Amino acid sequence: MSQHDNLIIYGQSFTSRMLIGSALYPSIDVMKAAIVNSASEIVTVSLRRQSPERNGGNVFWQEIQSLGLTLLPNTAGCHSVKEVVNLAKMSRELFETNWIKLELIGDEYNLQPDPINLVSAAETLIKEGFKVLPYCTDDLVLCRRLADSGCEVIMPWGSPIGTGQGLANPQALSAIRHRLPDTTLVIDAGLGLPSHAVQAFELGYDAILLNSAIAQAVDPIAMAKAFAHACQAGRQGYLAGRMPERQVAQPSTPLMGMPFWHQDQPRN
Repeated sequence: MSQHDNLIIYGQSFTSRMLIGSALYPSIDVMKAAIVNSASEIVTVSLRRQSPERNGGNVFWQEIQSLGLTLLPNTAGCHSVKEVVNLAKMSRELFETNWIKLELIGDEYNLQPDPINLVSAAETLIKEGFKVLPYCTDDLVLCRRLADSGCEVIMPWGSPIGTGQGLANPQALSAIRHRLPDTTLVIDAGLGLPSHAVQAFELGYDAILLNSAIAQAVDPIAMAKAFAHACQAGRQGYLAGRMPERQVAQPSTPLMGMPFWHQDQPRN
């Protein structure tokens, strides 16, 4: 892949187009090996789960730091704008970054992001100096509002988080890509197979964010490698440009019914 085809997030350049989560792995050793084999350069961390201010995740935190990756704290588990802003400020202080993955849950059953308050939360965080990466549904109007609020990266779901169902609504995701050509788009949540990642890139998405698909695989390390290959295949396929779709068959051999060794012979 061309060295100029890097992923750009808020002005920073990355060679990998996969962001990876740090939850749900069977052990810290497996988590670390899976992250390394994914070739990801950005890892998400949750302040609520790891509680570094109380040394609750000290071993975890040391292992994450040893990887030398860019950290993307999230606001997982927040149900209000106030909770989001408070947690984001704490994360900025502890993880020493102004990047924040905005998660604001609106429904506990399917963990759907709150579309009503998400834009307000993004606007507030941007005013506070954060670089916001909002996790949202595949609603075009919502994505446009988030882009208008100043979000340079938007992360619509493929399908509900943790389901592994893949891209439930490719048409909606394609419309978002078409209408927001200058926004970095990341598929976040719902992917379960490397083929799902390929499909996301073929739609023109810039990156994917994975956690459950790797952490809950039978062999997380092997699955991390598989997704790394899928990211490259999908991106290269998108850049290569697919052939036109047709409604009728077209022969791959232009001349039918004449052996090629007869084609140069003069006709009587």
